[in-house]
Amino acid sequence: MSNPNDPHLDAKELVARKTVPASLAVRSIGFYAKGCLAGAEALPINGKTWQVMRLSRNRNWAHPDMIKLLERLSDKVHEVAGWPGLLVGDLSQPRGGPMLTGHTSHQAGVDADVWLTPMPDRELSRVEREEMSATMMVRADRLDVDPKVWTPSHLLVIRAAAEEPQVERIFVNAAIKKALCREAEGDRTWLSKVRPMYGHDYHYHIRIKCPAADSECKSQPPPSTDEGCSPKDFAYWFNEPRAPWDVSRHAVKARTANNACRSSRRLPQDPGRSVTCPGACVVGTIESQPYSNAGAGQQVSSSSELMLFGSGI
Repeated sequence: MSNPNDPHLDAKELVARKTVPASLAVRSIGFYAKGCLAGAEALPINGKTWQVMRLSRNRNWAHPDMIKLLERLSDKVHEVAGWPGLLVGDLSQPRGGPMLTGHTSHQAGVDADVWLTPMPDRELSRVEREEMSATMMVRADRLDVDPKVWTPSHLLVIRAAAEEPQVERIFVNAAIKKALCREAEGDRTWLSKVRPMYGHDYHYHIRIKCPAADSECKSQPPPSTDEGCSPKDFAYWFNEPRAPWDVSRHAVKARTANNACRSSRRLPQDPGRSVTCPGACVVGTIESQPYSNAGAGQQVSSSSELMLFGSGI
């Protein structure tokens, strides 16, 4: 970076280049899509029942609550679904915050992507972890899962995550949600946590509740207790005309507002200048002046748009 002191530099350009966590007490700060993380913990790249993928991204950091959950869940999946373990995708950056590529959320250390491809029964090389592709679970017409790759064990894996009390939401493609609704037996209350979302067709996205002690962590309202399996629940996803890349007018509206926020995420230009945007996070210093990953005074136009930001991949 030629000039890290440039006051017009987006904070993501700086935060994404931090390779270690902030040496501060553990806390999640801000919203899923407008936040940061102090005292992050790394998920070890190898465990008995998990392996971390895409190591070059350095995104295996999260709040310790999320790390404990993934370690516990990987053991549970091994027991209930018979998988050797989990392939874990992106969590957060060492200091959370906005990323240079990919996700809108994953900023506060409480989001994690887990592949819907079982872990092999051997340790993958670093090259394999960069080049191996996850399995696409959705049929080419986007209306249902692909029966050639979808198995009953996939339901067991997602259910195991949804049954964890700390998990607030799980995002999957609408076609996967449809399959879960069709195939779930017995206690179906866990289905209420599984929410249809664009993409999410080769992985599922786990979001945990804000840690109880982290008062600066801003949560979404709890999901509805309804299982979300009625025809009206799927009408939006399958009956309305849909662009081939799964973009709705609502998602475009949210993305436009979020881009406005991103473009205003600047460094303070004057000594003592404070950042007033809701969810602002001090994540480092330049010449002893704090910088934030949120723009000064920037507001989104509605709480529903803010929630859309939080449910981005």
